[in-house]
Amino acid sequence: MHISAKADYATRALLELAREPARPLTCESIASSQQIPFRFLKSVVGELRKAGLVRSQRGCEGGYWLGRPAEEITLLDVSRVVDGELLTLRGEPLAALVYPGAAAGLPEVWRRIEADAAAVLGAVTVASLLAGATGERLAGTGAA
Repeated sequence: MHISAKADYATRALLELAREPARPLTCESIASSQQIPFRFLKSVVGELRKAGLVRSQRGCEGGYWLGRPAEEITLLDVSRVVDGELLTLRGEPLAALVYPGAAAGLPEVWRRIEADAAAVLGAVTVASLLAGATGERLAGTGAA
């Protein structure tokens, strides 16, 4: 499974916003504190805003805030917003994948891997990452 730079940067930006919920943060400050390329981050934050994971305000008092509580934003949400499907095969979703003959069972393995990844990512929230509770939450999913 490939974790994209977009998903990584988006999650790190959300963590910065969750750490400072009382005040808006600029993309410049997030990029600087997380050592993320500013132009790339600006694009990623735009996608998060369109999806409602962050909200923004223009002006000298402006910046970005979380669009909903950190407890309600999972890594699965973030990944799907910035990357779409979790796993694809040659760019195609796995849902309709069918192989003939001896390979007939393989698509189900790929779908199981996707479901397991979704379970892990869905169990981790931005709030749990800030609290350092990730290992405890993943213990119930069979991963850690």
